[in-house]
Amino acid sequence: MKSIKTAAFIFLAALVFYSCSSDNTTTTETKSESGLAHQAPPAAVEDDGKGIGPISSVEVGAEIDEALAAEGKSIFEGKCSACHQLSDQKIVGPGLQGVTEKRKPEWIMNMVINPEEMTKKDPTAKKLLAEHLTQMTNQNINEADARALLEFLRQNDKNS
Repeated sequence: MKSIKTAAFIFLAALVFYSCSSDNTTTTETKSESGLAHQAPPAAVEDDGKGIGPISSVEVGAEIDEALAAEGKSIFEGKCSACHQLSDQKIVGPGLQGVTEKRKPEWIMNMVINPEEMTKKDPTAKKLLAEHLTQMTNQNINEADARALLEFLRQNDKNS
């Protein structure tokens, strides 16, 4: 019994000694001229205006695809109209009039597909959340439906 206690004591002492040594650090610390350690700042993410999410490139034509816009209108009425107006009036979320002139197509689609991550990481989405004080609900919209919504919003902006 005494040998078990001695072995446990030696193990604990070794563990404490090891944890106090400076050779086992895995953080990204740098030493300043004063000799004090500082955490390296996280790398800045460049804002390219396309947002955060799966959409990195969208090709939109000069003309509106009427069939795609009609599909987008149906999706908008079913999933978006409770919180958004097609005018500049706010309901819960911002009014969407002129959104395709203010934002890149990729940003709009990423916001529709990926609203939680956008409001955590994208500077513009963060500002909108701070202004409207309501997190946009994830409506589980896929890329094809997001593209249809984009076309409908383009049509709305063209006609207003």
